[in-house]
Parts: sequence; structure tokens; C-alpha cells
Amino acid sequence: MKILSVNVGLPRDVVWRGRTVTTGIYKSPVEGPIALRKLNLDGDRQADLTVHGGEHKAVYCYPMGHYAYWKKKLPGRDLPPGTFGENFTTEGLLEGDVHIGDQFAIGLPREAGSNAKCTAQVVVTQPRLPCYKLGVRFGTNDMVKKFLASRRTGFYFAVTREGQVAAGDEVKLLSRDPNAISISEFVELYVAKNWTAANITAILRLFDLPSLPNDWKHYFHDRLQDARAANL
Repeated sequence: MKILSVNVGLPRDVVWRGRTVTTGIYKSPVEGPIALRKLNLDGDRQADLTVHGGEHKAVYCYPMGHYAYWKKKLPGRDLPPGTFGENFTTEGLLEGDVHIGDQFAIGLPREAGSNAKCTAQVVVTQPRLPCYKLGVRFGTNDMVKKFLASRRTGFYFAVTREGQVAAGDEVKLLSRDPNAISISEFVELYVAKNWTAANITAILRLFDLPSLPNDWKHYFHDRLQDARAANL
């Protein structure tokens, strides 16, 4: 598992359906080591902090393996790394293999005399659920629907130890909660209209995961309450 490209960008104004929209979804690859901090990478910013960014969405990851799928779905479109707004374009780290709460180390110490503590560390917090700005990026309203239907969502990291990262850095799994569920499983729970008993068991495990943001826990709690009330 490794980082193939590190991508950053600052918010810009674009015209979308007759109105001006400010978005930070446009990312471009950068060369050399760059600082990974608690809220983002140096040189990277999000536009609407009510739904993007923050500690639980400091870094967005998207596997390069998905690009082949999108090239078939979007023929003739140039798709360089960072097209989906991701900060890390990765080799490996697919949604079926990555779990909520997984902790990873990224890269190796670069300065003479440094030790392993200089390596950046991150934890998986949640999948990416696209907003309309993905449609802005691709110039089509249906891209959000296509993206979620593909289940190729990518996921977010929170930063547990700041450090330097660069394209080519290895990503090493440090620990995994035995009760965690994968990003793919999480997305299926989100889109399911009705839950099985096994689904409910998986959801109850989510409440014990420290890295999962509280707003997600509230979401699933409320849906569970609604489901139970409907069955009374």
C-alpha cells in the first residue's frame, strides 16, 4: 500500500448553472515532501467547513484502481490524480479492505538522526459521501448519483501524528479494532432502506468506535429508533 500522488488545492470560484460556487474540490499533484497537519495538508483548503474539512476529514483518500472504472464510464475525459478531490491517490487501500478505526503510519523519517516518531500517523474515520460539488467538478448533475452507486467512495483520515508525506510513501497498517467494519460495509448500511438483524448487529458495533464522528453515531441511532418504532 502506498501513496501514488499527493494533491492539494485552494478554494476557487466557478460558475455552475448561472451562479457562482466556491469549491476546494480542484486538486493538483505536488512534488516532494509536504507537511501533513491536524486539519489538512500545507497548501490545501476546503471551501465550506460546515460539511468539508475539520479533524475528521483532514485528508481524503481515493484509490488509483478506481480510475480505470471511471475512464470506461466517462470516455474521453482526462482524469489525472486528484480529479475526485482526493488528497492522496493511493495504490491499494480499497474500501473493502479498509475499516473504520484502522490506524496507519505513512512514510519514513527523512532527516538524519530522526527516529520512527517522525512518521505521520492517521486513522480512518468515514467514507466520502459526495455533495453537489462533485457534479460541479465534472460538469454534470448525475455524477453524484453515479459516484455513490459505484460504491467507489474513498474515505477520510484524521491525523493522529503530524509529519511529512510525499508521493511514493508506503502506508503501513498499525492496528485494527476487531469489531470494526469496512468502508464498503458502512456505505451499504447507509444506503440500505431496510436493515437485517445482521445489519443491526454491525451498526451497534459502530457506536463503540472512537474514530467514528458523533454525527454518524447520531444518524444511525436515530434510524434505529425509527425502525424500532415502525415495528411496534
